[in-house]
Amino acid sequence: MSRRQTSETGRARQLVAQEAARIIVNHGMRDYRLAKRKAAERLGFNARGSLPGNTEIEAAVAEHLQIFGGDSHEDRLRLMRVAALATMELLASFAPRLVGPVLAGTADENSVINLHVFADSPEAVALELADIGLQFRPYERRLKSRRNQVETYAGFQFHHNNSSIEATVFPVDGIRQAPMSPIDGKPMRRVDSNGVHELLGGQ
Repeated sequence: MSRRQTSETGRARQLVAQEAARIIVNHGMRDYRLAKRKAAERLGFNARGSLPGNTEIEAAVAEHLQIFGGDSHEDRLRLMRVAALATMELLASFAPRLVGPVLAGTADENSVINLHVFADSPEAVALELADIGLQFRPYERRLKSRRNQVETYAGFQFHHNNSSIEATVFPVDGIRQAPMSPIDGKPMRRVDSNGVHELLGGQ
């Protein structure tokens, strides 16, 4: 491939990443693969060609929010992190960890706050939520483990501090090894309440 072709391919990847970011932010789409396919179609590029990777999409989302979100994005992100911290304090007995867009700084108005909690059983978390007085809806989430196997985890969706929360339940020893991120295939970044305090202090 010539230098010109390489440059054109790189420019095409950048354009698709930027359009995919716009689709993700404006339409609340969470499937990066689908977003970049739609972006390629809209721009008239071959979807089977060299499309940007998920890490490029995430970087483009962050850039889009920074450019077009401005102070409102920063304010929203701070409020979501405050809500995450308040919820983590409520569920402190389950060693909650913040993950996902609210941690990464790529959360938008369509995002939920993603927590990982650790318990002997999902029922223990459900009982705690009921005792607190929070109405919740159960869900199941399939995540890739370190052994490259997909496992199913129970979780609960609820609202707290005017935010939508999703708490996925892992076994107690699951705190030692995070599942693989769908963005880059590496173990998901997790932070405890002290880490969220630091994020808030740095804003």
